[in-house]
Amino acid sequence: MDHLEELESNSIYIIREALWEFKKPVLLWSIGKDSTTLLWLCRKAFLGKLPFPVLHIDTSYKFPEMYSFRDNWAKEWGLDLIVERNEEALDKGVSYETHDAFTCCHELKTVALQKAIAKHGYDALFVGIRSDEHSVRAKERHFSPRDSQFQWDYKNQSAEIWNHHSSTADEGNHIRVHPLLEWTELDIWNYIEREGIPINELYFAKDGKRYRSLGCMPITIPVESEADNLEKIIEELKTSKTAERAGRAQDKEKAFIMQKLRSLGYM
Repeated sequence: MDHLEELESNSIYIIREALWEFKKPVLLWSIGKDSTTLLWLCRKAFLGKLPFPVLHIDTSYKFPEMYSFRDNWAKEWGLDLIVERNEEALDKGVSYETHDAFTCCHELKTVALQKAIAKHGYDALFVGIRSDEHSVRAKERHFSPRDSQFQWDYKNQSAEIWNHHSSTADEGNHIRVHPLLEWTELDIWNYIEREGIPINELYFAKDGKRYRSLGCMPITIPVESEADNLEKIIEELKTSKTAERAGRAQDKEKAFIMQKLRSLGYM
C-alpha cells in the first residue's frame, strides 16, 4: 500500500465510522479542492452513491466559476445538494463592501451554518480541513464536538489513540468529522491527479496567475504562477515557499482572528 492508498483507506474508515455513529450527517462542500476531494472519497466509500446530503453555505460572493462547477457536478453525481444562506444578514446589508472580513465570515458562513443545522437537524458535519492549512486547524481531532452555541473548546479535546475516536455528541450539539486531517496540500493534488477528480478551472494559471485557495471574491486574490495543469501545480508545490492561503484576506488569516472564528464555529 503506497502513501496515497494509506491516506485514502484511513479517510474512508473515518467516513464509514461516522455514518455508523450518527443519524443525520451532512457533507459541507465549499467547491474547493479539499472538500471536492472529500466528496470524492465519500462517494468512493459508498460505491458512488452518497447516503447523506451535501450542504453548500452560500455567501453570495463566490466566483461564478464556483457556482457553475457546483451545479454541474451536483447534477452529474446525483447529489442531494442543499444550498443555504444567511438571508437575514444579507437583507441587513452585511457585505464585504461595508463590513470587515471577520464580520462577513462569521455572519455569512458560521451563522448561516448554524441556521442550516437548526433547520435540518444535522448531528454530524463532514468537513474537508487539513492540519497543515493553518496552525489553529492543527489543533483539531478527527471527531471534534461543538456545543449548541457552536463553541469549540480547542483546549479540552479527547485524545485519539490507535484509531479510537470519541464521537459522542450531547443533545443539541453536533460533531465535526475531519477525514483529511493527515493530508497535505501536495497529497491532495497528487490524489486529484491519480483519481482524475474534477477540479475548478480557477486553480489553473492564466496570464501568470492562479488561485491556490478558493473563497469569496472580495477577499481572495490570485498568486503568481505559471502552473496551468495538474503536473505543473504538483511540481510548483514541491519548491514553493508561498503559504497556501497567501491569497486570502490577511486580517482573517492572522492566527488570533482565525482561532476566534473557529472557536465560534467557522469551518
